[in-house]
Order: sequence, then C-alpha cells, then structure tokens
Amino acid sequence: MASNSASSRSSGAAESTLSTILRRSLGAPFRVQTYKNLLYLALAFPLGLVYFVALVFGVALGVGLLITWIGLPILLVTLFAATVVAGFEAALARYLGGVNASVPTFLAEFDISGGLVFPGDGFVDAVKRLVTARTTWTSVVLVLAKFGFGLLSFVALTVSGAVTGAFLTAPFIYDDPDGVHDPDGVLETSGMVVDGDYTVGPWAVDTFPEALVASVVGIVFLFVALNLLNSLARFHAQYTAKLLQVDDEGM
Repeated sequence: MASNSASSRSSGAAESTLSTILRRSLGAPFRVQTYKNLLYLALAFPLGLVYFVALVFGVALGVGLLITWIGLPILLVTLFAATVVAGFEAALARYLGGVNASVPTFLAEFDISGGLVFPGDGFVDAVKRLVTARTTWTSVVLVLAKFGFGLLSFVALTVSGAVTGAFLTAPFIYDDPDGVHDPDGVLETSGMVVDGDYTVGPWAVDTFPEALVASVVGIVFLFVALNLLNSLARFHAQYTAKLLQVDDEGM
C-alpha cells in the first residue's frame, strides 16, 4: 500500500507539473512579464551594438596610445565604463527580465551621498579595486556577449513577428496580394509567370477556408513564439545575473 501511495503522489505531482506548464504556456499573451521580455529583447540589439563599438574603440585607442601617458587612463576609463554598462544591464535584468541581478562590486562600493567618493583609500586604491575585482572582468564579458545576444534577439523577433503576421493576416489580404502588376501582359507573354496567390512559405492561400486555417496556424505559432521568446529573455537575464553575482567575490 505504501508503494501505491508513493506512486499516486508521484503521478499527482507529474500531473500538477504538466498543468502548471500548460497554464504558463497558454497564459503567455496575457502576462505583463511577456511584454517586458519583448521590450528586453527589442533593446538588446541596439544596446549591444553601441556597447561593442564603444568598447572596441576605447580598447583600441588606449592600446594605441600606451606609448604615451594617456593610453593607460583611457583603458581604465573604458574598463570603468564597462562596469557602468554592466550595472545598467543588471537593472534591465531586474526590471524587464524579472531576475534579481546585482551590480558589479566596484559600483556597489561607490558613495555618492556626499559627492563622488572613490572606493577604498584614495584614487590609487580605487584603481586597484577596479582592476582586481572579478565582476569588473565579467562585466567586459557581458558587454561583449550583449552584441551576439542582440543579433540573436533581433533575428528571433523579426522571424517570429513576420511568420505570425503572415499567417494571422491571411483572411484579410489573401485575395488581394501585394504583387507585381502586369496590365499589358508583357511578363506573361515573355514566358515569366506572375503568381498572384498569397503564399506563406510553400503554402499558397487562395480560398477563404484556407485563409481561416492559416489564421488558426498563426494563433498556434503566436503562442509558441511568445513562449520561446520568454525563454530567450529569461536565459539572458539569468546569464547576466550569473556573471555579476558577488557571492564568491574575493575568494
């Protein structure tokens, strides 16, 4: 009987888990967090591009001027800027991604209540803290990775939006496609076929029932796409938090 009871509990837990997954999946379009995630993904590409260009420019300029006294300060400013950017990304992960992410250690040690006060005992110690903090260098990794994630987010949003839109709008525009007009029959008589059908990939939609089926497919794809985009945003927010965690700082 104990075995049967354990089996029943296991089956009940499995059913509860499946129910929770289905509820979360079907509720994706109706949650505020979904639209925060979409904004998070939409911002990723422009921000990642700006970060990447600025970081590469700062490093290249600093290294190029190392033979003079100004090269090292430029590199330090670039490194500090990377931690500021990482702090901003931590805020995005919290407010848009819904994940608790801490700012880099060096930023957390700043005291601006009575003016700008550097961490540690003076400017030299502050520079040492900046260079030796683990989260300073993981901030650089985060800034560089943001560009790649931004590209992935841009592709994911563009493809999912285009495919979903093509299916959902089929009932409204299937019989009036935006195609090539050939009133004089020039293309047709020259052997070039002008296809006036509304197509979604290899599927030609030329009747209203087919358009309705296409719209149903679009609704299903919308739910799938939103859940995948939610997972992508959650992964990036969690990745940001993991890179910037300070639990083992200094170990």
